[in-house]
Amino acid sequence: MAHQRVDLSRAVWRKSARSNNGGACVEVARNLPSVVAVRDSKDPDGPVLIFTRDEWVAFIGGVTDGEFNV
Repeated sequence: MAHQRVDLSRAVWRKSARSNNGGACVEVARNLPSVVAVRDSKDPDGPVLIFTRDEWVAFIGGVTDGEFNV
């Protein structure tokens, strides 16, 4: 995605229910207009990755299909 400034002030961050209590997980905000934001749950003030909805759907599809299994 081309670099753009995204207002994250209204982001609703969610962590996976499968995440362990140690905090080793990512958080995802899907409530933003036309983008999905991802951050490290251990560093909520750190960098955020921004994806278009199409990019996010493609990523989730790859995960579901086992594309990233090693």
